[in-house]
Parts: sequence; C-alpha cells; structure tokens
Amino acid sequence: MEASFEITLQMVIAVVAGISAQVLAAYLRVPSIVFLLLFGIILGSDGFGLLHPHLLGTGLEVIVALGTAIILFEGGLNLELRELNKVSTSLQLLVTLGTLITLVGGSMAAHWLAEFPWPIAFLFASLVVVTGPTVISPLLKQINVERPVATLLEGEGVLIDPVGAILAVVVLNTILNQNADPFVAISSLLVRLGIGGVIGAVGGWLMALICKFANFLSFELKNLVVLAGVWGLFVLAQMLRSESGLMATVVAGVVFGTASVPEERLLRHFKGQLTIFCVSVLFILLAADLSIDSVFALGWGSLFTVLALMFIVRPINILLCTWNSDLNWRQKLFLSWVAPRGIVSASVASLFAILLTQHGINGGDAIKALVFLTIIMTVFCQGLTAGWVARCLQITSKEATGAVIVGCNPLSILIARLLQERGEPVVMIDTDPEASQQAQAENLRVLISSALDVNVLEKAELASMGTFLAMTTNGEVNFVLAQRAAEEFNPPRVLAVFPRDPQANNATNKTKVNQAFIPDFQIKTWNQYLNNKQVKLGMTTLKEPGFSLQKVQLQALIRTGELVPLFLERDEKLQIVPAGETWQPGDRIIYLLHDPRPNLLKRLSGARTSDRLSLEKLPEVEEVPIAKLSQLSASDAPTP
Repeated sequence: MEASFEITLQMVIAVVAGISAQVLAAYLRVPSIVFLLLFGIILGSDGFGLLHPHLLGTGLEVIVALGTAIILFEGGLNLELRELNKVSTSLQLLVTLGTLITLVGGSMAAHWLAEFPWPIAFLFASLVVVTGPTVISPLLKQINVERPVATLLEGEGVLIDPVGAILAVVVLNTILNQNADPFVAISSLLVRLGIGGVIGAVGGWLMALICKFANFLSFELKNLVVLAGVWGLFVLAQMLRSESGLMATVVAGVVFGTASVPEERLLRHFKGQLTIFCVSVLFILLAADLSIDSVFALGWGSLFTVLALMFIVRPINILLCTWNSDLNWRQKLFLSWVAPRGIVSASVASLFAILLTQHGINGGDAIKALVFLTIIMTVFCQGLTAGWVARCLQITSKEATGAVIVGCNPLSILIARLLQERGEPVVMIDTDPEASQQAQAENLRVLISSALDVNVLEKAELASMGTFLAMTTNGEVNFVLAQRAAEEFNPPRVLAVFPRDPQANNATNKTKVNQAFIPDFQIKTWNQYLNNKQVKLGMTTLKEPGFSLQKVQLQALIRTGELVPLFLERDEKLQIVPAGETWQPGDRIIYLLHDPRPNLLKRLSGARTSDRLSLEKLPEVEEVPIAKLSQLSASDAPTP
C-alpha cells in the first residue's frame, strides 16, 4: 500500500506542477517549457526532493512512449497542408538535408569541443536534430511571425521529430551491435520510416471512416476511439519494427486531418487538451530526473558545443536548405535563430541513458546532461528572445485586412461595398443564387456555395483575410459557421450575428467568435429598413470635450433600436464593430440610423448638397444618401 501511494503521490505532484507551470506561462506569455523545466528541476532530487521519477520504474518509459505518441499525432493533425505547399521544397530539405547537416555538425562539435568519443558524439547529434512542436507552436502563437516562416517552423518541428527519433535509434543500435556498415544503418532507417508511414496512413484512413460513418457512436466515444486507435497504431508499428511507432502516429494525424471528419473541431480540442496534459507531465518528470551536477561536470566544452549548434550548425542548415526559396534574408536569419529542442529529445535521451548503462557503455549520463543543456539553452535563449528578434527583423505579421462575409442580404451587401470602397478585398458567400446576383450587381466577388465547406473558405482566401463575418438571417447557423472558420483558418477577427444565448456566449470564450455590432442584433428588421429606404449612413468622431455625452447619446439610440454601429475606425484602422466594444476618445463610429420618415432624411444629412460626396445608389436603398467611406468625414453626417 505504501509503495502504491508513493507512486500515486509522484504522479499527482507531477500533474499539479505541470498544470501550474502552464498557467503561469500563459499569464506571463512565455513558452511553457521554461517553467516546466524550472519546476521539474526545483522539485527534483537537486531541489526540494519531492519528485523521484525513478520510483515509477519501467512505468516512466511507458508514460513517455504513450505521451509522445499523442503529442506527435496532434502535431500531424494540426499540420496546415495548404500552407505547406508554399514551402514544400524548403521543408523537404530541412527534414532530409538539414537532418544530415545537424547530425554531422553536431557530432563534430561534440567530439572536438566536448571531447566525446565519436560514437557517443554521433548519438548526441542524432538526439538534437529535432525541433519540438510542443515548443515551436506556443511560441509562434505568441510572436505572430509572417506565415511562410511560421509554416516552415511548424512543419519542421512535426515532421523531423519521428525522423530524428528513428535516426537516434539506428545510431544507438549501431553502437550497441558495433555494426558500422553505413548501408545497414541507412536501410534500417528507411525501413522504419516506411513501416511507420504505411501503418499510419492506413490507420488514419480507417479512423476517419469510423468517425464519418459510425453514426451510432456518440461524439465522446468517437474521441476515445481515435485515442485508442492512435495508441494501437503506435504499438502495432513498434511490434513490427522498434521506433517506427512515432512515424505511424504523425502520418495517422496528417491523414486524419485531411479527411474532413464531422465534428473535427471538437476532436482537435480534445486532442489539444491531451497534448498539453502529456507535455506538462512528461517535462516535469524528465526534468526532475536530471542531475544538475552532471550538467556542471560537462565543463566549458559542452557549453561551446551547444553554442556551435546554435550559431554555426543551424545557420548553415538554413542557408543550404532555403537557398532557392522565396524567403528574404530577414526570414532566413530568424529561422537560423529559432530552433528550440523539446520533449522528443528529452524523452529519448532519458531512455538512451538507461539503455547504455544497462549495456555497460559509458557516456549515457553525459549524453542526457548535454541534451538537457541544449534544451535549456535553446529554450531560454531563443524562446525568450524570439519575439524581440522578430520585431527587430520586421517579420511580424502585418495586420490582415479584408473580409469574408457569409450571407448576401441588403445589410451585408452594404457592409461589403463600404469595405471594398476602402480598398479592402471582400468575398461574399451564399447558397442562394438570386441573393448572390444582387451582390454581384454591386461588383462584389461572390461564391455561390456553402460556407461549411472548408474548400470554399480556402477559395475565398480566408487564411489571408482579417475578418470573417457570418450574417445570414439564421443566428444558430451563423455561430456554427464562425466556429468552423475560427478553427480551420484562425483569422484575426471572427464575428457572427447570433442570439444572446448564455450557452453560446460561454462557447465564444473558448473560441474566437464574437457577436457582431450589438447584442441581440435584429438583422431581419434592419434589412427591412434598408428595403424600405428608412435608414441613413452616418459617422461620428468621439473626442474630448464631450466624449462622455456623445457616447451616452449613441448608446441611448442603440438601446432604443434606432441606431446600429457598423464600423469602428481607430488609429487609421477600420474594423467591423464587435458587440461590447469599449469606445475610446478619438474613435470614429460609422453607423446606420433608422428613421421611419424617409422625407426627413435630407434634413438629417447635416451637409450642403454641394458638399455631398456621390456614390452609385444601392438598388435596395435607392434614395438613401451614402457617402464614400474613404472620404467620409465628421461633417458629412450629423452627430446623434
């Protein structure tokens, strides 16, 4: 009983510490691995001595193996194949030629600088060829670099993990068997990759079929079917050939992710939560098992080895692998700087240290210590400075403009036209051919199809747009469309017209979906106002003095249903107004004002006829005076 409680206590401490590290990292907006490493070391034998992973025995190897399988499956699931096509050649070179460059360069550095024997030096280099997606992905979400750079780093992190792990196993087997035949080593690597790839492709396809057609299964059970399938594929591949399971899980994730499985968004959330949990526990346990004394015992030569990897090997790698790419020198320099190592390096190094010791070969603890030193230095140096480097190199993503609008109705057509006159690209989507023709008559680009189809959203170029707006007359449909767009393409702003339902609002906190314009916006009513020519377009600049009074006047008209804000212009940037937006002095609010008396519209214009800016009249509101948004000023419309 005491032994089982001790193991239980170890796992509970690891889970609590791991999740706490994730929370703290999210609050401070730094890579979570920073605190995971710190917490693990502090709680380990060299710290407070609360965590002793060796008490888990072989269970630690099981936890590492199954956790890594989930992490790599989720990485494959989230690979953006649409974006990978743009950097496919460079990515292929990074996974092949780049692996070879790091292997050779890293082994030379470890042998000449750290004075490792050649076999141990090659084993170390094989462990650090990988860049971890568990470090790269959170990092890129925080610094928001240009898309080609982010895609290349994400693709490299996911695809090179199984390649690096299998390469490390091949090198280890060569050392243990004292077999130096390069042909045998290369063939062993290719066989493992091939077996893992085939099993993963078939398994991913079968799991997708089950999720698509097994309608008798609940969503929760489908999630568990996929989880069991991932582990089953991993074990099957491992049984046929050791270490081929990692490749199987990555390929299964890629195949499953391209199959357009129903409710895939929820499945991704489930797998994402499992991945965060696995990463948290694994890093805490592996860091706690690290001996700080073994790191210091390496000497200055090991420090120089890691610096050589960062400042010599990695830049040469990027230079050769992106030689003929479209990347500019700033992007290549950033790629050369960012290559943090992650969970695969740590887990495989810990496993190899045990195996080498069991076979009576010296160097296992030194390899583990040097790998963790590499992880610590790359994560702390590169991870914490990546945002600053990206800003200095000016490769952070510029704020995307343009909009994809779902639903062709009078109000959405008006919004689309105003955006287009501002010079922003606009694409409208609707399944109704008649409504689509009305939008096309206004020289708007329209796709007559369903916005639930990911291919349609891709054709609309949503990945490069700044806003997704769902404003059909069905609020529930709008919310579902917005959720799917946020999950598949992650545009900066996702808005939808949907009823103020508490359950829906709670869901929006977990996604990026916000209500458009105002809560409980009556889109059918305002479309009717437009058809009846009972509206006018206006703009007000909120400025001191009088800011509070202007704000109160606007909000009073909003509450009475006589005014709806459409756009907010702040710092010369125009955006569709989300519900609940806090207005600030200097904001310009572009709005629609309702007046049931069309004859009074001219007197409400507040400008001389000679000063009015002309625009072709919209068919739905022929007599409504609408000024060009690009030239609209406060004098063109009254302040309510």
